Amino acid sequence: MREKVAVATVDGKAYFLIVNQLREQNLPFLSVLPGMPVPAEAKAVITTEKEKALVKNCKVLVFHDERDLDNLVIDVKRILQGKEAYDQIIVGIDPGGAIGLAVIADGRVIDENNCYSKPELVSCILRIIRSVNFTQTSVIVKIGNGVPIYRELLEALDEALPPQAVLEVVSETGTNKPQKKRSRKIRHISSAIRIAARSGYVHPRRRPVAANI
Repeated sequence: MREKVAVATVDGKAYFLIVNQLREQNLPFLSVLPGMPVPAEAKAVITTEKEKALVKNCKVLVFHDERDLDNLVIDVKRILQGKEAYDQIIVGIDPGGAIGLAVIADGRVIDENNCYSKPELVSCILRIIRSVNFTQTSVIVKIGNGVPIYRELLEALDEALPPQAVLEVVSETGTNKPQKKRSRKIRHISSAIRIAARSGYVHPRRRPVAANI
């Protein structure tokens, strides 16, 4: 039987938000009542703060509010891969009017999106890496240099991201391949995935890592 995540809550709003997000990501799940035994195929359980004491499972993920959903999905994907932590997270960025974003963790795409401003891009990346333990996981953010706006995005990322995150500038030549019957939204994300797979030159960080980190 395919491994799944269990959703254990009687909070109607929380349940609705959680299962909708899991369905959007095509993640298998099952529903259980808090306090009831969790089936063996459930490798993690999502519940609420009020109900977590009722859940007996070694992998309990707590839903607080709607802002948790994206990170919950990332944690679910990691657990279903059997990982305590990722070794490496690479974020690929395709600059433009719509900024393509792709997140690859240990070779698998775990998140993808389009952003439409510098603040949105920075916020999205910070959300993705906010729980990263940099002693276990390396983070590389790769940005394509195909349009001049990449410099502004690079400066914003240098200012906002933790100093442990490595910034790389990557050539976009050949990354924007024409794709029949695909929207521009998908095209930008596809380009971001290709950018993430390339090697570039490391951009020196203005915020050096402290010696005790």
